[in-house]
Amino acid sequence: MTFWLVMLFVFLAMLSPIMWLRPSRRDRRLGLLRQHARQTGVAVRFAKPPLHAPPGGLVSYRWRYPQAQPGPLFLLVRDDYASEALKPFVKGWRWRIEPLRPLSSEAQQCLEQALAALPEDALVLESERIHLTLWWGESLDVAGFGDCQASLATARDALSGPSPSGDTPKAPR
Repeated sequence: MTFWLVMLFVFLAMLSPIMWLRPSRRDRRLGLLRQHARQTGVAVRFAKPPLHAPPGGLVSYRWRYPQAQPGPLFLLVRDDYASEALKPFVKGWRWRIEPLRPLSSEAQQCLEQALAALPEDALVLESERIHLTLWWGESLDVAGFGDCQASLATARDALSGPSPSGDTPKAPR
């Protein structure tokens, strides 16, 4: 009888590390979310967010601007993480870096709609020439991210502008 109890204990001791390696529900949800984002053309990156004291767990999701139509340079920060000295944009968001040229009314409207669609853990929306980047804590599942992704893709399309020289790209001969 003691032999079987010892064997059961040894078997459970061997099985327990395997159970620790199993991904949690949260890990599986994040894996599906990141896979879905990559499949829809959104790059997922792990880097330091552009905040002074960022909370842990922020990940960047990047929507690429068309190469011939780079995006404007700006940085929007959620009010909770922004200084009161920064200029407000819409309710809950402030400019850390404001665009040099005013946004078109269509681009501004799309940007406002995209900001309204973001979850509460979205802290920074950054636009550079190459990417529109969302820094957030990945609180949504795949279905919830679909709405957020669609509004940010629409904003990216509205924000992408003419080439820096103002020329329209010429067709190859």
